[in-house]
Amino acid sequence: MNEEIELILDDTKEQMQKTIAHLENELAKIRAGKASPQMLDSIFVDYYGVNSPLRNVANVNTPDPRTIMIQPYEKSLLQQIEKAIMQANLGLNPQNDGNFIRVNVPPLTEERRRDLLKQAKAEGEQCRVSIRSIRREANEYIKKMMKEGLPEDLAKDAETKVQILTDSYTAKADKHLEIKEKEIFTV
Repeated sequence: MNEEIELILDDTKEQMQKTIAHLENELAKIRAGKASPQMLDSIFVDYYGVNSPLRNVANVNTPDPRTIMIQPYEKSLLQQIEKAIMQANLGLNPQNDGNFIRVNVPPLTEERRRDLLKQAKAEGEQCRVSIRSIRREANEYIKKMMKEGLPEDLAKDAETKVQILTDSYTAKADKHLEIKEKEIFTV
């Protein structure tokens, strides 16, 4: 029975780690004043009939804090990349010079910063909801094991450990949000 509880706890921890990793990934996509290649992660380009992520068809980097440079592996993709960035509705204006696409990232307005913060907080809340959902599933499984003969003291210990994991990962989510908030409001 103890092995089964350890498996539940390990699985719960792994799921919570994945939830935090997802939050980190989503927060990286939220632009916070300076240019970053992750800002364009949501862009897909038609590459010979296949919808491919931008990073698979071009080299994306940031030569300075206000510019994203995109160098396609094939020059024939320049127009398609430019079109995809425009259609993504990210508020970015790509400039095609025949070899590269430059995207100048405008400075954030106060209103835009508040919108980005709202978006970041929504991601954080979604992460916390997922963590609580993982906790609930683990606790339901522990209760099911109790009905199958797991001693009550072992079940209570397992539920306590699940709650400690939940508190720990919720705090990690809050810390990521706090860092992102500072990043968004740093001028």
